[in-house]
Amino acid sequence: MRGLLGKKIGMTRIFDSEGNVVPVTALEVGPCVVTQVKTLKSDGYDAVQVGFGKKKKKITKGLLGHFKKAGVDPSRVLAEFDIVPGFDYVVGQEFHVGVFQEGDYVRVSGNSKGRGFTGVIKRHNFARQKKTHGTGHTERAPGSIGQASDPSRVFPGMKMAGRHGNQKITVENLKVMKVVKKNNILLVKGAVPGAKNGMVVISK
Repeated sequence: MRGLLGKKIGMTRIFDSEGNVVPVTALEVGPCVVTQVKTLKSDGYDAVQVGFGKKKKKITKGLLGHFKKAGVDPSRVLAEFDIVPGFDYVVGQEFHVGVFQEGDYVRVSGNSKGRGFTGVIKRHNFARQKKTHGTGHTERAPGSIGQASDPSRVFPGMKMAGRHGNQKITVENLKVMKVVKKNNILLVKGAVPGAKNGMVVISK
């Protein structure tokens, strides 16, 4: 299996074999159930779709029919992964954290924390203006955003205030420090995007 779905539990620290303190993120990975096997003949590409978590409310009729056809309980989130050549995937099959091993390097994707509508200082790391005579109440203002007569417009991509966070972030080359198969816990070195209990995609 190329990857699995999981949930961010939080951060802690462990000691490696040399006695050094290593900051790690604890992830609850799996069990993930195969909900659909896509083939080149029927779907135009090869992939395996897996689901994670249980969903009891607000299930659309389309998704309900999809899960009923697969003969599995409705999942909270779905994701697709590339197939491993030569491996036979079966609908209803379960994959656990044992897919990963200590020493593996993984890629983790998740939604960053939403900060709401923020100004340019928090959003783009602007420096504030001087708090001196004549400044007025513009210490945290962005300043000039363009010229008046030419080109008489604001260029696309101008750094301004706006919605901050809640974007898909991918962190690569995170080392797997420990695999706890009993509780489906994966400890990866470093930080992982998102808040606690946020959904993440872990792939090799």
